[in-house]
Amino acid sequence: MRIKIAICLCFACILSFTAYAQKTANYSSGKPGTGNYQGYSFWTKDGKPSEILFSYGKNRKQIKASYAGKVTYKNKAAFKMTFPNKKAFYVIPAGNKLNIVNTALNKTETFGWEYEGPVNGVGTFCDVCAQDEKEAMQLLKAAYLK
Repeated sequence: MRIKIAICLCFACILSFTAYAQKTANYSSGKPGTGNYQGYSFWTKDGKPSEILFSYGKNRKQIKASYAGKVTYKNKAAFKMTFPNKKAFYVIPAGNKLNIVNTALNKTETFGWEYEGPVNGVGTFCDVCAQDEKEAMQLLKAAYLK
């Protein structure tokens, strides 16, 4: 009986730990490895926003953005992010995709969920990455649009 209780407690601890573990939702546009590639990684920790990374270009140069809170943009639920150069962008969920608005250029770009893992058995599995577009959107909404 004590062993069963210990096992149940152990599983409860593991489940509660994984529920608050670090996760990321990755979105991109353009083809990886090319100059027109752009990608965002929206990291969460303990169910809250922790880091936003923007990658671009053939070699995936990275810039950190900052989460600037939940907002309403043109009557739609969104969140704002800012870059070190103080430019503001609005991130708006649209189905399982993201519309990201660059207010300085009055330009909207659409980003789809990006798979991070093995392709044809080559590469490594990403434990912290959302495993499909639905999980990515749920993660993003739960952390960034709360």
